[in-house]
Amino acid sequence: MNPGALQGLVIGLVLAFPLSDAPEPRQSGKVIGTGAAAPTIALTAPTGGWTVDRMVLVAGTVSDPTINPVTVSINGDRYLLKTVNGAFQRKFPASSGKNAVVVQGTNKGGTGRAERTVYAQVPSVPVFLVLTSDTDGVYTDLHVYEPPPDAPDPETAGRDATQHVFWARTSSPSGGTFYLNEQGGDFDSPGYGPYLYTHASPPLGFTRVDVNYWPSGDKAQTVATLNIVLFGGTSNEIRRRVKLPLIKPGETQTLAWIKIEKGRRAHVWLPTLEKKPADTKTWPAWVTEFKRKAGPDDPPEPSDDAPEESN
Repeated sequence: MNPGALQGLVIGLVLAFPLSDAPEPRQSGKVIGTGAAAPTIALTAPTGGWTVDRMVLVAGTVSDPTINPVTVSINGDRYLLKTVNGAFQRKFPASSGKNAVVVQGTNKGGTGRAERTVYAQVPSVPVFLVLTSDTDGVYTDLHVYEPPPDAPDPETAGRDATQHVFWARTSSPSGGTFYLNEQGGDFDSPGYGPYLYTHASPPLGFTRVDVNYWPSGDKAQTVATLNIVLFGGTSNEIRRRVKLPLIKPGETQTLAWIKIEKGRRAHVWLPTLEKKPADTKTWPAWVTEFKRKAGPDDPPEPSDDAPEESN
């Protein structure tokens, strides 16, 4: 058979028996609904005005049920919130004073948006952490290691002993609180999060904030985002944010170290984003050269010979 005839035969076979569909690209980031008409968002909560509740409920519906998730922004901090048949709801710790809530959803026809502002007459939250993921169907678990409340020396508090707060131990003796990722009555649903942690009276010393990653199915990687707000609504307010790609199943990364001092003062170091601090008085070597040692409640480290996710 001459080369031209062979080429024609190959093309004919490909057209007659097409290759199997290529896998869909990894779902992540902003998800666009399939509706052709621009969506509308109706917020049933918050209703605006003043509140004395420590939690702000964000609830409502989006007219296009194919939009999943919606984007929620509270005072500029952005979260992805799942929808169920177009409905969504989630409680968030209220910041003292103004809480500007914006909910958005996008489809092929455009973007819908709804806003509410609620003013909370509540004490300032000294420590407020929010961990989110940009991918559905994965676990990006938040692990917080507090210093013991009775540590004799704040400069070493958190070095030799810690209080581990996470999904299986949602409170600490000193008052730290972990909020499970509850959406639609499910408290163990993989997805965007958010995972929340607050502390009304954090002990002096060093707190470590880790993320542990477990994907599922065809989810090969994700991007985790940690928002940190310390002493929000006060003159000592600190806001920091760190984003980190997570790839290896089971991997654990330290996203932040937080140092709480007397006088409602705090410092933050983001080891995956920032260089090793030169200020050894604020950041001792045992923090900057920290090597993780798995405790009885810590997530296991991934094996180097673990099978890779198939593409």
